[in-house]
Amino acid sequence: MEKTMICILCPVGCHLEVDTDLNVEGNRCPRGIEYAKKEMTNPTRTLTTTVAIKSATHRRLSVKSAHPLPKEKLFACMAIINNVLITAPVHIGDIIVPNILDTGVDIVATNTILNGDAASG
Repeated sequence: MEKTMICILCPVGCHLEVDTDLNVEGNRCPRGIEYAKKEMTNPTRTLTTTVAIKSATHRRLSVKSAHPLPKEKLFACMAIINNVLITAPVHIGDIIVPNILDTGVDIVATNTILNGDAASG
């Protein structure tokens, strides 16, 4: 079985073809080979979303995974995140959900909200 994909590691966007033995064709640099092999064996994604927050002026706080998560766990992670309710103040980098689904990856705040107002970070 052969799979085609587009490499997203740089702006070139090489069209890659990968066979069952993980031989990669179509890459213009070595990063394409690494990307294709990882996508075929253990695809991961950085999860970006929002959580509910008790605040005078904001209802949602932007968050992301501190590191990429296994792609097959993203929906289960969202089920957990959708039930999170936090209270201001919150600072950029604060851990909102530690070690989500025992992956070793924290969900962290990507914005600061103090006393109900968003602060620039």
